[in-house]
Amino acid sequence: MTDPLGVLREVFGYPAFRGPQAAIIEHTCAGGDSLVLMPTGGGKSLCYQIPAIARHRDGRGVAIVVSPLIALMHDQVGALEEAGVHAAFLNSTLDAAEARAVEEEVRTGRLTLLYVAPERLLTPRFLAMLDSLRERGLLSLFAIDEAHCVSQWGHDFREDYLGLSVLHERFSGVPRIALTATADAHTREDIVARLQLEDARLFVSSFDRPNIRYTIVEKDNARSQLLRWLRDEHAGDAGIVYCGSRNKVDETATWLAAEGFTSLPYHAGLDASVRRDHQDRFLREDGVVMVATIAFGMGIDKPDVRFVAHLDLPKNIEAYYQETGRAGRDGEPADAWMAYGLADVVNQRRMIDESPAAEEFKRVQRGKLDALLALAEAHDCRRVRLLSYFGEPSTPCGNCDNCIAPPETWDATEAARKALSCVWRFAQHPGGPSRFGAVHLIDVLRGKVTDKVTQFGHEALTTFGIGADLSEAQWRGVIRQLVAMGYLHAEGEYNTFELTPDARALLRGEVTITLRKSAERARGGKRGEAKARSSAATAHLHGEALERFEALKAWRATVAREHNVPAYVVFHDATLAQIAQIAPGTLLELADISGVGAAKLERYGPDLLEVLDE
Repeated sequence: MTDPLGVLREVFGYPAFRGPQAAIIEHTCAGGDSLVLMPTGGGKSLCYQIPAIARHRDGRGVAIVVSPLIALMHDQVGALEEAGVHAAFLNSTLDAAEARAVEEEVRTGRLTLLYVAPERLLTPRFLAMLDSLRERGLLSLFAIDEAHCVSQWGHDFREDYLGLSVLHERFSGVPRIALTATADAHTREDIVARLQLEDARLFVSSFDRPNIRYTIVEKDNARSQLLRWLRDEHAGDAGIVYCGSRNKVDETATWLAAEGFTSLPYHAGLDASVRRDHQDRFLREDGVVMVATIAFGMGIDKPDVRFVAHLDLPKNIEAYYQETGRAGRDGEPADAWMAYGLADVVNQRRMIDESPAAEEFKRVQRGKLDALLALAEAHDCRRVRLLSYFGEPSTPCGNCDNCIAPPETWDATEAARKALSCVWRFAQHPGGPSRFGAVHLIDVLRGKVTDKVTQFGHEALTTFGIGADLSEAQWRGVIRQLVAMGYLHAEGEYNTFELTPDARALLRGEVTITLRKSAERARGGKRGEAKARSSAATAHLHGEALERFEALKAWRATVAREHNVPAYVVFHDATLAQIAQIAPGTLLELADISGVGAAKLERYGPDLLEVLDE
């Protein structure tokens, strides 16, 4: 047998395999079936390309790679050809003569890899060609890329993938390797069943992408938030901005271009030649920002994408992970940034509810959305929650927004009960609609007399004005999180609220909820005040005090990882800032610092003094 490591070094110029690559490749070269779960940028392609090359050199013929995207086929074939490996594709971009020429190379055994879409593979003509190859011993393996597309539970189901069970039924002696970057336990089971991989060996790599920093912000003029973030963090960088609709893609791309960015739209409504041109520019030019729907991205092998931003909520965590995973494939620092709000939650829930799918499918999709909403609303480590979804245990990363700047939380049980009670009283009040939306709900809670409040007599409700102690932004946060947590349900064209069955326990005081504190709306002078408040903890630190603060934060991050807790559980920023400013030299002096209790003094005191001394 040809040595796979020799192929790696000779053909691809890499000195050694990474992670489980060696075991996967050895198993495939030996003729075994496998299901490979490996994150984007982990080297999935080599897991079938090297066996294909090795088995071809051993006289076993051509490898058939099933790929869902024409662009991916073109990129892979181009890269292989550059590396001296003879590969080709069969798809709609070829005319009849070109397709016949490729088929002839397949029949003669000259090709090492052939990329084909599932719908092409399932045609009688193509299956007959495969039968001929198998009879002559010239069919080396089948690679099924983006295998999650076969699962109706996944985020990118493609019906043509269902027919790929024919590979096991008709070509049982040919090894198969199915690969994907995203599949929870439910989707994995579906892949195994639908592709008949029950006897295949399962290879699961870590889903962690430690170079990606995850940030999720509450929507407050998302365009302004995105623009500020891009200019502050990613001026001149290549990246992707995902939007939920074609119109929004076009509008956002035009707006970013007017703001000085090289931005291009990409969605299925554009002419194929335009999409191809825009993708080529993104892959080849520096600093291009692609604004796209989810039609863009699968299989994109651009290593230096420095950011992926979402202006709308994805459907589930698999989609979020797949899309954010397109950043930082080179292992260098990259960002995943998302802005989300109440409308995102309502729209995603409505799309599931109004889907013609079976109730079981809807139930699973609601569960997946709930997991994504829990990630968005989390006040602990984002990465821990993300990896936990895929069944992988981890510790706080120190490289997500919640780890870097731990959010403040509050007991929102009473506020939540007020909001739910107000919704209930809307339904009981005579002389008007029984359901209202967020704006009216907040007006009533805050005791704001508007034409609508007067029209329906809601100033007479016992809940009128009971929430005057909270700002409009705070109430928006409460309501958004009540919808996200399943206590409120929005219905109809105007997103009016009704209570869910779960709301009863909260209204009765049987459960409590802790929520993130919502950021105040940043406008004019208020924006400056909010900024001043947020930086008050460290604004007074300079010189050596600032150096001490940074050293203390680094120490805190290490401790948090070791103890598997969020950073703020160790000490808040304000406490560290005070320690840095005062620089206590003894445990007695340290005990006087706000936030240093007896237990923490005993547990961490000596270490803190050592950090300060250093």
